[in-house]
Amino acid sequence: MILYINSCVREDSRTDSIARELLTQLGGNYTELNLEQENLKPLTVDTLNKRAALIQDQCYSDPMFGYAKQFASADTIVISAPFWDLSFPSSLKVYIENIYATGIVSQYGENGIPEGLCKASKLYYVTTAGGPYVPDYSFHYIRDLAQQYFGIPEVKLIKAEMLDVDGYDAQEIVQKVKQEIRAGAVLGVKPEN
Repeated sequence: MILYINSCVREDSRTDSIARELLTQLGGNYTELNLEQENLKPLTVDTLNKRAALIQDQCYSDPMFGYAKQFASADTIVISAPFWDLSFPSSLKVYIENIYATGIVSQYGENGIPEGLCKASKLYYVTTAGGPYVPDYSFHYIRDLAQQYFGIPEVKLIKAEMLDVDGYDAQEIVQKVKQEIRAGAVLGVKPEN
């Protein structure tokens, strides 16, 4: 199953447009989780205590673990996240906070070091930026979580940047990224001659 985690808020999102091109190239059959339409909330003292108690009892049947189970069982994950304030939309952070459940997406190994439990072998992070893209507090954060804590070995960045800077043609930049996706460059596939 391909899981599409959509954190775009604009109907005409350039980030979502690029992500959908990627999803088409990945086979077009996916489950979409539009974070703006979900009832995700930041964890509170009450929900943290509840989650901790359930995890300690290894009782993962509670609905609060639904997102974590969905994430952990996906074969491939695509995240679309526009570059906002040097990071990504807060809905994506709240989502991550809600899926990070020990025993579902990760576990502690013998030395206390987290080990990933997720099934996915690839995670694609799709983003767009009005100016130059700086991955430090967005892609790098997601990449490190995926590889070091969730057990997802391959994490790829797909980006279109400089979209709102005078002298750059945003539509041309977006189309070039889509063309690279169609050519298989982003997927690690060599184009057919």
